[in-house]
Amino acid sequence: MTDARRRPGIAGGAHDLPSARPKAMRAGRVDRGALASCAIMAILLTTGCISFQEKAPKRLLTVMPEALVEPAEAVSGPFGEALFVDEPAAPRAIATTRVAVRSSETSITYVNDAVWTDTPANQFQALLAETIRLRTGKLVLDPEQYLARRGEMLEGTLRAFGLDAVKKQAIVAYDASLMSADGKTILAQRFSASVPVEKKIDADSVRAPISQAATRVADQVADWLKTAKRPTASGGETSAITANPTR
Repeated sequence: MTDARRRPGIAGGAHDLPSARPKAMRAGRVDRGALASCAIMAILLTTGCISFQEKAPKRLLTVMPEALVEPAEAVSGPFGEALFVDEPAAPRAIATTRVAVRSSETSITYVNDAVWTDTPANQFQALLAETIRLRTGKLVLDPEQYLARRGEMLEGTLRAFGLDAVKKQAIVAYDASLMSADGKTILAQRFSASVPVEKKIDADSVRAPISQAATRVADQVADWLKTAKRPTASGGETSAITANPTR
């Protein structure tokens, strides 16, 4: 009769069962190693050796209009007479939140420790829309908020939005295109403005001159919209018709 305790694969044979103690000991060693790794990671995090966040810039910059439409001043009008101000296109050099500086005819650098709160194109779109509302009284709308666009469309390209280190100037340049409500005619015009930079170009000195230059360009565009000649249905030209200015 065969002794079941000695038969391989049958429970009951003490010598056939693997010892549980070595496995438990191995598991204990793995746990202690994991705890040690966690402790080391915690020390590195608290001492600043490891960081999951980028260093905050010294200056966050934004372009602000010199005047704003009063909250109580409601602007209304027929949808077909509205003006849609689109976000301008922009070259790669300024399609970023970094502050561009032209250091030579062929090279661009960026100001250390300073970034825009939004891209120059988005900021200029907002500045342009606010300035046109203020100086013309027109109903100005954002194209992205409306599926149907039945009014005039102001599009363009932001050619420059930054500083020229050689000329010591802040320069903003914008190519505007005004499309008629029926999409049959387009008026185009280039606008630019420059403001001297009196101080050393750094994070503390760049915002004001760029903002001033951008505001001047926005003023030029708004005044152009008031006086630009639109072709009539019969092929002639007529002066632009706008609502009463708010100022």
